[in-house]
Amino acid sequence: MNDAGPLGRLARLAYRNRGRTVLAWLAALMLAAGLSAAFGGDYAADYSAPGSDSSAAEQLLRERFPAQSGEVVDVVVRVDGGVATAQGDVRALLDELSAAPHVAGVDDPFTAPGGISPDGGTLVAHLRLDVTNPNDMPHADTHRLLEIADAADRPGLDVALGGQAVALAEQGEIGSEGIGLLAAAVILLLTFGSVVAAGLPILTAVAGLAVSGTLTGLALRFVDAPDWSTALATMMGIGIGIDYVLLMVTRFREWRAAGLDPEAATVATLDTAGRAVMVAGGTVVVSMLGLFAMGLSFMRGAAVVTILGVFVVMAASGTLFPALLGYLGRHVDRLRLPLGRRRAAEVAVGGHIEPSRRWLAWSRFVQRHRVVSALAGVAILLALASPFLGVRYGFPDAGNDRVETSTRQAYDLQAAAFGAGANGPLVLAAELSRPGDVSALDGLRAALAATPGVAMVTPPQLNPAGDTAVLTVQPQTGPQDKRTEDLVHRLRDETIPAATAGSGATVRVGGVTASSIDSTENTARRLPLLIAGVVLLSMVLLLASFRSVAVAVKAAAMNLLSVAAAYGVVAYVLQGGWAGQLIGIDTETPLPSFVPVLMFAVLFGLSMDYEVFLVSRMREAWNRTRDNSRAITEGLAGTGRVITAAAAIMIAVFAAFVPSSNIVLKMIGIGMAAAILVDATVVRMLLVPSVMHLLGRANWWMPRWLGRILPELHVEGQPERHLPVPPEPEPETALAGAGSR
Repeated sequence: MNDAGPLGRLARLAYRNRGRTVLAWLAALMLAAGLSAAFGGDYAADYSAPGSDSSAAEQLLRERFPAQSGEVVDVVVRVDGGVATAQGDVRALLDELSAAPHVAGVDDPFTAPGGISPDGGTLVAHLRLDVTNPNDMPHADTHRLLEIADAADRPGLDVALGGQAVALAEQGEIGSEGIGLLAAAVILLLTFGSVVAAGLPILTAVAGLAVSGTLTGLALRFVDAPDWSTALATMMGIGIGIDYVLLMVTRFREWRAAGLDPEAATVATLDTAGRAVMVAGGTVVVSMLGLFAMGLSFMRGAAVVTILGVFVVMAASGTLFPALLGYLGRHVDRLRLPLGRRRAAEVAVGGHIEPSRRWLAWSRFVQRHRVVSALAGVAILLALASPFLGVRYGFPDAGNDRVETSTRQAYDLQAAAFGAGANGPLVLAAELSRPGDVSALDGLRAALAATPGVAMVTPPQLNPAGDTAVLTVQPQTGPQDKRTEDLVHRLRDETIPAATAGSGATVRVGGVTASSIDSTENTARRLPLLIAGVVLLSMVLLLASFRSVAVAVKAAAMNLLSVAAAYGVVAYVLQGGWAGQLIGIDTETPLPSFVPVLMFAVLFGLSMDYEVFLVSRMREAWNRTRDNSRAITEGLAGTGRVITAAAAIMIAVFAAFVPSSNIVLKMIGIGMAAAILVDATVVRMLLVPSVMHLLGRANWWMPRWLGRILPELHVEGQPERHLPVPPEPEPETALAGAGSR
């Protein structure tokens, strides 16, 4: 047997030093935990668009109005007989709330402009917290505020709290890792029929997840990442960790059936399937690196946390997995479940494993009907993608929360009493040319009030230095309404320049609503950069892996179709119809612009995983037979079962996050589960083989000049190097054979 490649040699080293390898992983886990405990950072996310008008307004307010820069909790009170009849109860409630931890102060709604609704039945008071980031507010202290509000609530007097800190506390913990792991375990047991074989992917993925999860705290020391980024990294870590090891366990069993001993089978597995795993992981990393092109800090943070998880999983697949095989390799088929008779692996001529008859039958069916199969696959993907044409971008707010939450009740109470725009006021920061020079502010306020779409403008408030003023503009329409977006542009482009001309004052339009609009537009402008960069880099990686122009171009095109289909599913669910209600979306909900960006980066990488798994086996058969039809048939039949199982695991992991109360995770979960389902069925099992049958031998063509430039990765490995050498015939047998001739 010839020497193995680098991965094979690494596998042999880990196999022979399995005890040290396992101890090294335990030491890495303890070291990571210690470093994170000592130097770990906190979650932070800035969703504003860098360099935008709203970002400048926020920065100005933070510098000039530090007292108003803290997080705010809205206290909404509705009294049947009018708030004037319950003034004592309201003040007692506000006094108790102001005494709670982290509450720095509270406005007096009876004297503050706009504190009481026009009909006198509802008031809004603002609790100012001593934290600027809602993630820094302890959930226990927020729940204390909710308890005080619930105690004051009684028939005829309704109390509700709103604000981001309240929303985070009501969401609770993010993540459903246990559900995903349990579902993955069941699928693995059904796939392998053996507890040992099913346990190997789980053990490897959990070990990788434990190390990467503890390292996340250390990463937060250097990058700003949102709280949901760890849930995303967990999804990816569990999903790809189990999928990668699933592929290698399958290949290990094939090598054992081919007659290799456990150590040789381990080396052969890493030298063949291990190469595909590393290339697949590389495509995921390349896709996530595309998020850096967006220029958004929270995107970079989410990418860093996820890439960290992918790297750890790849390391576990290359070192911990072969070490575990050192202990369990001889017993990989032990503890079998009574799941009926299973076909024993048969070693065919040439050393490869004969695939199941069902997958061979399906592969030959696609070959016979390749034109119809290709057209049907494209039609299905386009039909699924069509709802995305009517998608509405924006940031979900409290109006999209569950009806039983306090934030949703506060939102509805404010909208009913003050108008839809009360939940999305625009905050204008005016920097004066000279301290105390307020001459331009009266004209500005009058011009703002006269602008179509404006319901109310509060009097300007000056900071102590007298060089900056704040005005609040309440639109007539809600924060998600297209007319509110038009109003923001009208104020910036027409009203404010005309009202401040010659005054020297600089006015910025900010607030949550304006920031959402700016972020959406900024992301839309940068999205083509992400798509072009990720697609180009992935194509280069596939060109080097498979030495084929057709494979690279086809993979990019089909992955784009797969991602578009996932977008369409998400858009359809967000319409709030029957499909949305199944997963807890009961009202029409806008799509945050960063969600399609994030989904694209993740899904393009995951789609490439299945492409690598499938085409690597096809190329292996092509190199052996030089028969295109046979290569496609054998590749599809040989990987159909493992891709189906891997996809089922990934779907279960992502679907486990659909019940989350976090709307972003809910969207990502349903979109990715749908995308993996479509990709593993319509794309990999139907569209890819049918198109490759149509292309014929052109599948494996690449210009010579390009072949000389690109490195050759040999992603399929060289399986023939690991086949057992037939035993030499005994001398007596050889002589007898010669005599008979």
